Amino acid sequence: MKKYSAEFLGTFWLVLGGCGSAVLAAAFPELGIGFTGVALAFGLTVLTMAYAIGHISGCHLNPAVSIGLWAGGRFPANQLAPYIVAQVLGGIAAGAVLYVIASGGPAFELSNGFASNGYGAHSPGKYSLLAALVTEIVMTMFFLLVILGATDKRAPAGFAPVAIGLCLTLIHLFSVPVTNASVNPARSTGVAVFVGDWATAQLWLFWVAPIVGAVLGALAYRFIAGDEDG
Repeated sequence: MKKYSAEFLGTFWLVLGGCGSAVLAAAFPELGIGFTGVALAFGLTVLTMAYAIGHISGCHLNPAVSIGLWAGGRFPANQLAPYIVAQVLGGIAAGAVLYVIASGGPAFELSNGFASNGYGAHSPGKYSLLAALVTEIVMTMFFLLVILGATDKRAPAGFAPVAIGLCLTLIHLFSVPVTNASVNPARSTGVAVFVGDWATAQLWLFWVAPIVGAVLGALAYRFIAGDEDG
């Protein structure tokens, strides 16, 4: 239960910090942090939690990461389901807290998206379903590649959280205009359930694409790392 609790709290922090920055601060009058600030916020949530709970649960914070680590031979199959449940519940709990905070502002409207991920008319840049699908698969693939490489026994010790946090920042800089940047089904679910309607109708892509990308990333790393991967 300690591992699952750590994953719950870690995912809560990721969704609250990342999506909260997008909802509350991205376009704040005159002092908005914009896409760059939101990207950095997501990276910082992972960086800080990796140091805080990495030694407890591994700090996955993401069903796709857990599945990718399993595919990469780093995580037991019998812990996948409880990890994923803890992550999704943490994301939804963070969405609830964010909703309470955001709805206290005079300009808040769920119709603005509540940091939900989408494609087509609901993509920030109106990108197509295919563009969103390719973006989420490729970005998650390289996210797993970085995670597996940075945590390899042969990599410099102690720097994995920095590499992983910066990688997530880079992913958001690239993909926020396309899908609002997911690469994480728990992050997508945590806010989509409050928007409903189109957000939940399009949620399937933000489960399927990150999981496919994570498995591809794991297989790619196993190929390039060889038998010495640890």
